[in-house]
Amino acid sequence: MGKSMAGHLQAAGHDMFVFTRTRSKAQDLLDNGAQWCDSPAAVAKQAEIVLSIVGFPHDVEESYLGSAGVLSVTSSCRIIVDMTTSEPELAKKIAAIASEKGIASLDAPVSGGDVGAKNGTLAIMVGGEKQAFDTVLPLFEIMGQNIAYMGQAGAGQHTKMCNQILVAASMIGVCEALLYAVKSGLDQQGVIDIVSKGAAGSWSVSNLGPRIVKGNYDPGFYVEHFIKDMGIALKEAAAMKLSLPGLSLVHQLYIALQAQGHERAGTQALMLALKTLNGE
Repeated sequence: MGKSMAGHLQAAGHDMFVFTRTRSKAQDLLDNGAQWCDSPAAVAKQAEIVLSIVGFPHDVEESYLGSAGVLSVTSSCRIIVDMTTSEPELAKKIAAIASEKGIASLDAPVSGGDVGAKNGTLAIMVGGEKQAFDTVLPLFEIMGQNIAYMGQAGAGQHTKMCNQILVAASMIGVCEALLYAVKSGLDQQGVIDIVSKGAAGSWSVSNLGPRIVKGNYDPGFYVEHFIKDMGIALKEAAAMKLSLPGLSLVHQLYIALQAQGHERAGTQALMLALKTLNGE
């Protein structure tokens, strides 16, 4: 996703300074004129606004607070924007440390998967300083179509947790409906075509349903990352003394899917776990 998002910014004429842990993943950007940096700190020394999207909260922490992190050096950077789905408390921690250095911080997780990143149609939910949001908004509008300022630091991450709770419920509904369809002798794609136009319509059924029908479990969003997201949501819910039994069930099904060796498959691979439960 990050490669596509950076590509849109580059195509819009912005100077790019890039770092990835695997340099080859940035080769297209480099071929088009981006400048390679050896660390997040090196990016911060060059770029006025630093944007990141990585995998897990510990990656976010290392990228910003590690020995070679963005906030480890004196730099010309004035705004940092983490677009990873991460922990709200970590977003608040990074924002506080950045503020001490005179740097504004935004947590801006995204939704829309690989398709949204490639098409520049992501939903972007943002927490942090409103003035910084207003400054970065033109960049967000290059990468996404639905952008919302949700409140102070951590609010973007909390909003993404709401998103993931809904996605979890949607995915199990899509998979169970398609299992029912095939068992009852219906054409699965035909079912998708009609139900997606009514009250049962959703992004998941329209975009991931056809992949399931074709047996395509390639990742738009990794199972292991979705397990991480649901784990964060359940942790935050527990801290608020909130019970989310539906999310807990789907979380356990995805852990079972991971145990089957599908952690790097797409989230639609939940179908495989359900098929196993049904002896298929």
